[in-house]
Amino acid sequence: MADATPPAGMPSGAHETFRRYLDAMTAHAQAAADAAGMHPTDWAALSTLNLAGRLTSGELAERTGLTTGATTRLIDRLERAGHVRRVADPADRRRVLVEPVPKLDVDTIVGPARQRLGEVFQGYRPEELAVLFDYFSRAADALLTATREVRAGTARR
Repeated sequence: MADATPPAGMPSGAHETFRRYLDAMTAHAQAAADAAGMHPTDWAALSTLNLAGRLTSGELAERTGLTTGATTRLIDRLERAGHVRRVADPADRRRVLVEPVPKLDVDTIVGPARQRLGEVFQGYRPEELAVLFDYFSRAADALLTATREVRAGTARR
């Protein structure tokens, strides 16, 4: 089992607070997927594509943590539902890119979260927000690395 000892200087209850935050993110992702009428994995992939614009299936697999086979099936589902399309890469016509098709009113689905989080962010000074967003960026990279390690069976024990 991984060492769960928190780093020095962490406040009491930090682990529980962080877990509560992650659980809330998971619950919101499920609610958003439900509102969009899709599986949470499909919603997450569509969100990834909306942020990235265009990705190869391999890049989408890497970013979502899915296998290449599962990613192909996911793209097929999203394409059948009209949420994405496959297009030739203009730089290399042998490559196929997957791009989102504006179909869902994503703003309506994620709008309440944006509003509530915006209210939270208003309570912070600009320099505090800079630290928060630095954390978000670094934590996303760390979690994606951990995801790859878990999937590869190389997670630190």
